Amino acid sequence: MKTQPLSGVKVLDLSRVLAGPLCSMMLGDLGASVIKVERPGVGDDTRGWGPPFAEDGQSAYFRSANRNKLSLAASFTDPDDRRLLLDLIATADIVVENFLPGSLRRNGIDATLLLAAHPQLIWCTISGFGADSMRPGYDFVVQAESGWMAIAGEPDGDPMRAGVAMVDVTTGKDAAIGILAVLAARARAGAAGLPVSERRVQVALQSSAVAALVNVAQNALVSGQEAARWGNAHANLVPYQLFRAADRPLVLAVGNDAQWVAAMRAIGLPALAADAALATNAGRLAQRDRVVASLTEQLATQPAAYWMERLDRAGVPCGLVRTVQEAVAGRLAEADCRVTTAARFGLPPLLDGTVRLGPPDCGEHTVTIREKGWAAFENHG
Repeated sequence: MKTQPLSGVKVLDLSRVLAGPLCSMMLGDLGASVIKVERPGVGDDTRGWGPPFAEDGQSAYFRSANRNKLSLAASFTDPDDRRLLLDLIATADIVVENFLPGSLRRNGIDATLLLAAHPQLIWCTISGFGADSMRPGYDFVVQAESGWMAIAGEPDGDPMRAGVAMVDVTTGKDAAIGILAVLAARARAGAAGLPVSERRVQVALQSSAVAALVNVAQNALVSGQEAARWGNAHANLVPYQLFRAADRPLVLAVGNDAQWVAAMRAIGLPALAADAALATNAGRLAQRDRVVASLTEQLATQPAAYWMERLDRAGVPCGLVRTVQEAVAGRLAEADCRVTTAARFGLPPLLDGTVRLGPPDCGEHTVTIREKGWAAFENHG
């Protein structure tokens, strides 16, 4: 097996649920040695987030974010456990945690003091609403408060959350990016080292979610208008939405004027392609109802595969609305991964990462870690 980019980097994961564990799993996929610290006898909250549960009792949810880790059962309030954690931190490269402000410090784990004492250490804190907020951060709540739900759903329906905990996913990726940036800066600094303030990575679900509004936020800032819900349509592009073919839904995503002409010719609407009033996106936006009505009628006349073949051949962005099973099967085929393997270890990692360890049982490696510390990875990948 080839050497991974983060081989030799030691990560102590004190986080729970999704954003933090996803962050540390991505680091583990890239070769880092990750020790996941869990409450004795209970473990990460997501161990109970099922069904479905695998035959060994692990929840599918837990498995999705916890491969490539060893599990240490330890209590912050137990003096021996706390001493072990402090010993691990002393030689760690990274700590990832998502506790409320002051919780770790009250239990003798003070990030500021530890960063000052260990010049190699990088400390990542993931919060819900900022480093000083005592509000617990859950994806659903943040989706509501960050503006996401206000723009999701049908125009005349209720606000809707995304079907995946995308705030957690986005924040976990932001945390990983921040950590990698500090690792790069630390390498450049060499013996001079980095000051404590530059070895703190602080991300919040709320901040990550608002930043992820990207063009929607910019639309609101430029126009001074509230963003609306568009369902499966787009506020700035036409046609850019879901349509129903004769047998199943598909999406059409026309991103420029050349694609518009190609799409109309492929779909059999040459009059629209030649209409000067529709030659620009602004013109199509002004006549959204007319364009959508024509496409809705035409696309319903043939199966989705018929339209997909014609649109693909014309170079027009389009796609079937696939089920999760269909999408997963495609990813597994792309990565040459078996369903049984993915069910155990999760979807194949991106960025050329590797899977070396399956998601651990709670406290599975406690004895080994107590005996060997970080050297426990010598026998576990």
